[in-house]
Amino acid sequence: MSDKPVLAVLAVLLRASQALLVQRRNAPDAGLWGFPGGRVEFGETVQQAALRELAEETGLQAQTGPVLGQRDLILPAHHFHLVAVLCDTPHGVLQAGDDAAQARWVDIGDILAQRLPMSEGVADLCRTARARIAQNPPSGN
Repeated sequence: MSDKPVLAVLAVLLRASQALLVQRRNAPDAGLWGFPGGRVEFGETVQQAALRELAEETGLQAQTGPVLGQRDLILPAHHFHLVAVLCDTPHGVLQAGDDAAQARWVDIGDILAQRLPMSEGVADLCRTARARIAQNPPSGN
């Protein structure tokens, strides 16, 4: 446990009617589904960290877009400041790695209906990402 907040990122990647989620292997959200992500390393921007975490946890490469939002997650033994980064144009072979037990594309309807055990805020962040994409679709879509 650290006595200071930890800066972390979430890589939010949507395609058609699906979102890329990973099932966490480790605490604090072991067993829960959420967007790929993790700690920002010294010298990294949040965009660089989002792409690194995406690759480490899913095997996919992508491009970053805008920051979707940020929030504090304060738990008894952890304090994370999370920055969500929208990503697009995924390529590569989807395969869980690093601290992800599983990685898969999940139907957005299942996320919004919370049919999976998910980390706090996943459904809300999915809604935010969909709205941002609807307002400003990535080129090539």
